[in-house]
This record gives sequence, structure tokens and C-alpha cells, in this order.
Amino acid sequence: MGAPRAPLPPRRPEGIRWLRSDGKPNFSDRIHRSEGDAKILARRPVYTTTKTTTILGLAEDMSRYRVRAMPVVSPSDEKLEGIVTATDLVSYLGGGDLYNIVVNRHRGNIFSALLKEHVSSIMNPNPVYVTVADKLPRILEIMVTRSVGVLPVVMEDGSLWGIITEHDLVEHLAEKRIGRKVSDIMTSNVITIDAKATLKEAAETMIKYGVRRLPIVEGGKLWGMITAKDIVRFFGSHDVFRYMEGDSMEEALRAPVKLVGLSGYVTVSPDADAGDAATLMREKGVSSLLVVKDGELVGIVTERDILYALATQPS
Repeated sequence: MGAPRAPLPPRRPEGIRWLRSDGKPNFSDRIHRSEGDAKILARRPVYTTTKTTTILGLAEDMSRYRVRAMPVVSPSDEKLEGIVTATDLVSYLGGGDLYNIVVNRHRGNIFSALLKEHVSSIMNPNPVYVTVADKLPRILEIMVTRSVGVLPVVMEDGSLWGIITEHDLVEHLAEKRIGRKVSDIMTSNVITIDAKATLKEAAETMIKYGVRRLPIVEGGKLWGMITAKDIVRFFGSHDVFRYMEGDSMEEALRAPVKLVGLSGYVTVSPDADAGDAATLMREKGVSSLLVVKDGELVGIVTERDILYALATQPS
């Protein structure tokens, strides 16, 4: 078990720093003048799932396609019926309230929990979405005020057209230099986890604090990172079955975070321009950077932070 940690302060809701006093995003004039609607901005084709897909099948697909969210559609007409995220899976696989399904309905049996439960049990049946006609300011406003990083895009009849992610919008809006330092947009109260902690502790920490990434610290030094997608991959790639000997989910959740997370990480200086941070993310193929000063972790900056900085920069 990991060493006890002092309680951390609650995190502010994502996006709150970018809102005006009237609760509206403080977008620059450049955003309001930007051409393009959701139909143009959306990524296609979209990896989707259905209500009847098993939990294991979902984890396999999310691991295979390296996505953190999947729209749930009707097989007959591609109508949007919900959305399921890596965070939902982490909650089900030991981190949150959805784990009660594993305990109560499947008596903690990992094979029953993965093969006999379906997406319908853990998905959000009322997903936040946009239509093909919605413009960039509206898309960004929904992302900021509803704190979502993935938006399904639907046609007038409710059928799925595509999907828009924070990554897509960062790519669309990217500029070499933004004129804001990383220190201005980063989150400074970084939530970490000890290298001696278990997978269950990591999952519970993610759900408790509403984060998808946890830097792993060993002996007071950074070792690597564990993300919600890593946890999904651990199950979806079947690595979990190589680790365990029995059929207990609790046994699987005793796996050390170093077994599930990845060693190594990408860092950036707090004095770097946010545009340079975006370029570094793109070059390294990561969605977040650890902010380090004089060898000490002082913050974390994500694609969401970059996106909001791009959208609210002075024209």
C-alpha cells in the first residue's frame, strides 16, 4: 500500500478561470471571427460503441484505438444514444461509485464483471453534443462551461456525424507563440501518487479529484505517469490477466502503479511560451506536460489549458 498522504484541497472546476463574471467564456474577437462550423471541424470516421458491447469489449476497443471516449450509437441508424469515457471505465474498474456494480452484481469476479456487464450500465445516456451547424465560439463555450473535452457532432436527425476533441481544436487554432507563459495557464496543485501505491489507489484518486493523470513519485523524485487510458489499456490489452492468478477483481486492483503506468515524462519550463508547450506536446505525442523548475515539480499543463489560452488570448 502507498504511504498515507495529507488531504489535498478540492480542485476548481475546469474552465472556471476563463469565465467572465457573467459566467460566459472570455473569448477573443479572433475566435468570434473564425470561420468554420462543427461539420468542418469534426474528425471522421468516429470510433463508436453500442449499449450491448461488453465492458471488456469496450476496454479492448478503447485500448486498440487509443481513445478516451466513445459515442454510443444505435446499430440500426447511428443515432447518438450516449457517451462513455475512460473515466467511466476507471470508476467501474475500482475507482468510483460504478465499482458497486462489480461488488454487488458480480460478487467481485473479474470475468463476470468484464464479460457479463455492458456499456449501457456505465455510459452517460444524456451526452453533451453539438450539431453540424454550430460555430466555433459555441463549441468552445460548451467545452468550457460544461467541462467536457470530447463533443459528438450530430446531424439534424440525431445521427452521428463526427467528433470534436480538445486536441482537434488546439491543432485548428495553434500558433507558434501565444504571448502567455506556461506558469499563467498551468495547474499548480498537482496531485501525485506514490510509486508504492496500488492500481486501486490510483483509480480512486483520479475519481475523487476529477483528474485523468497522476505523476508517479518514487523516493521524492518523479518516476513517470499513470493515466486513465493506461488503466483502460491494462484491462483492454489483457495484461491484467497475466498479472493475476485467480478471478478476483480486488487481486487485479492490487497491481502496483508502476506496472500499469509508464516510466518517463515530458517536462516544460514555467517560463516557456504556451505556444511552445503546444508544439512540444505535438512533437512528443502527449496531451500534458509536467512543469518543472529547478528540478522541482511546480505544475501541470494540459491540452485543455492550451486550448483555453489560445481561445482567450488578445486579438
